[in-house]
Amino acid sequence: MSEIQDMSIAALGAAYRERTLSPVEVTEDALQRIAALNDTLNAFNTVTAELALARAKAAEAEFMSGTDLGPMHGIPFGAKDIYDTAGILTSCQSKLRPDVVPDVNAHAVQKLLDGGAVLLGKCATIEFATGGPSEETLFPPARNPWNTAHVPGGSSSGSGAAVAAGMTRMALGSDTGGSIRGPAAYCGTVGIKPTYGRVSRRGVFPLSFTMDHCGPLSWSVADAALSLQVMAGFDPLDPASADEPVADYAAGLDGALLLCEAFEAAALETLSANERQAAALNLGALPALILDGTPLVGADAILRAAGASP
Repeated sequence: MSEIQDMSIAALGAAYRERTLSPVEVTEDALQRIAALNDTLNAFNTVTAELALARAKAAEAEFMSGTDLGPMHGIPFGAKDIYDTAGILTSCQSKLRPDVVPDVNAHAVQKLLDGGAVLLGKCATIEFATGGPSEETLFPPARNPWNTAHVPGGSSSGSGAAVAAGMTRMALGSDTGGSIRGPAAYCGTVGIKPTYGRVSRRGVFPLSFTMDHCGPLSWSVADAALSLQVMAGFDPLDPASADEPVADYAAGLDGALLLCEAFEAAALETLSANERQAAALNLGALPALILDGTPLVGADAILRAAGASP
């Protein structure tokens, strides 16, 4: 990967504001990576290169003039192909929708664009975001970047693959029964299924009024927090939207990340302890061992890292 692809959303934003890096450079870098990898991964159904570069140039001019639209200003992103995008095909991966081009953006897409983000294109999904991958859909199914013989999970399959492959720092997904969480797990990324009503579903192809959620997939918790900060907010045209203030999701994140690191270390410690005991005992007893105190080693480690007594 290039140095640009290794940079977090916050680091990119800082570089823009210090004028050591341009949104145009970052967008060009993302488009080059998409061009190099998408024939193999099928992560994007539609790439809007000209529109992306035009928006990146506008973001560059805005920064030069002193206009700052927030944490996603000048940051490239992808949108799952069930999100309406004005003037851009929204196919839902289906041969029934080869020419469906909405006039307006989904609410979440519009909030990102209003915040200066740069749309790279539409990411692959499962047909109508339900079922499994198929070669018989309008576009071929996305592949897992870690092993192209494997699926990237679904139904936000292209979003997970695009983020994992470094095509974009963030991509929009949706989750009704695991469709953000699954691709995040399969592809080794971060995915957030926000609280119901936190992000508007308006303009997103529906599956279940009571279970649909919109959220980001990203490389890191910090990237996800900044993305959600911009996406979240009340939408009076979504009956389920919560009329509540949007919290600062990045506030206190450093402490939370330290706790996550402690949890990861504790999990490895617990796994090692389990493996040692399982080697001496019948593997059939392993669940009992896990329930019978072994994880307390990890819990103690977490408490110690947090500065509390076990």
